[in-house]
Amino acid sequence: MELFLVKGGQLILSLSLLIVLHELGHFIPAKLFKTRVEKFYLFFDVKFSLFKKKIGETVYGIGWLPLGGYVKISGMIDESMDTEQMAQPAQPWEFRAKPTWQRLIIMLGGVTVNLVLGFLIYMMVMFVWGKTVITNDALEYGLAPTPKTEALGFALGDKVISVDGKNLDDVMDINSWLLLRGAQEVNVVRNDGTAATIVIPEDFGKELFAAGEMPPFIPNMPAIIKNIDTGSAAEAGGLLLNDQIIGVNGTAINPWHPSTPPSAQVQHVLEQRQTDVVSFQIIRDEQTQALEIPVTVGSAVGFYFEDTRVKATANKYSASESIKEGYSYGYWTLYDYVAGFKFIFTKKGASQLGGFGTIGSLFPAKWDWRTFWERTAFISIILAFMNVLPIPALDGGHVVFLTYEMLTGRKPHQKVLEYAQMVGLILLLGLFVFANGNDIYRFLMS
Repeated sequence: MELFLVKGGQLILSLSLLIVLHELGHFIPAKLFKTRVEKFYLFFDVKFSLFKKKIGETVYGIGWLPLGGYVKISGMIDESMDTEQMAQPAQPWEFRAKPTWQRLIIMLGGVTVNLVLGFLIYMMVMFVWGKTVITNDALEYGLAPTPKTEALGFALGDKVISVDGKNLDDVMDINSWLLLRGAQEVNVVRNDGTAATIVIPEDFGKELFAAGEMPPFIPNMPAIIKNIDTGSAAEAGGLLLNDQIIGVNGTAINPWHPSTPPSAQVQHVLEQRQTDVVSFQIIRDEQTQALEIPVTVGSAVGFYFEDTRVKATANKYSASESIKEGYSYGYWTLYDYVAGFKFIFTKKGASQLGGFGTIGSLFPAKWDWRTFWERTAFISIILAFMNVLPIPALDGGHVVFLTYEMLTGRKPHQKVLEYAQMVGLILLLGLFVFANGNDIYRFLMS
């Protein structure tokens, strides 16, 4: 329950902040252009409001349905579908009576605020906390590639030097470069110190996504024996310090596994064994060997693994450096999200869509302000991109019709706007149900 409250609290606070600022992005230019705003709401007030107060000509309130927020601007076809007002002659204070360029600024205000806000938050995070990176120095055993990545020419233990001639301050960014950024050439250093250049084929990211090999690299954390108990079965059976276990009882230990490191895989096989003899396949002095060790079922073998957890580095920045780093981080966050958007139109991608449960899972189980602001910036940038999509009922849909009007000099027919708004609302409702349905399905199947 506490976990739900902490995650839920962060989600509600984050969304509330982003929704209010997004709607202010519409509200402020509307007021500047002397356009009447009838309502300003956080969340939707279907049938009733949790709070409302009229100040001047605007009712400010909080709805009970936390699916977003809205400003109701006079003389505009929006989610309120106030066709009765639209049937009356246009008034000077109405949205429809304003010049096209003013209406365009009003509609773009929300996404502009979300986009700028996301970049500003990242700059603030860089200045206050810095940027956590993983360098090659922290990867003693290099990287572990997925099967497809290995087939391309990468090898277990490789260390990435550069991508398309660019050095990476965070080596794990190689995953984004392969999946989303269209890397063409990667330079690596092998275990033996030799250099190699891997040419990346076009659309390799799509292949990785289709195969479910995400991320394509994780830190290599081999199951290396660090300690052996005196008088144990491990000692009697011939295991030595620094032996690397690569197989147990015929089960290969997978060096690439996004959630289970090799040491945990070894432990799992040992716990599940049904025989009193354990077969180990090991690497010793760069040679593969096999050992048969008698160990009664339920008894400990008597060895412990080396702690191979990766130690990240925290880069600190000055105020001016934070602006540059924050902008760069925000740019690549937006780029990667837009580049990955194409996967949504695949069967696999659609199945990974998520609603509030997925968004809530972005936040940590314990309140952490750094993570809160990082996730809020990420969601803000996503909201900016999603809202600018040319879908009726979204800001981008309104922008499409306004752009048409500016180019042709003719306003779309009122019925066209009304039908488009209805179609857009139906599409968004269907997407909302589908995404949250995926969350529920994943929860029930977990």
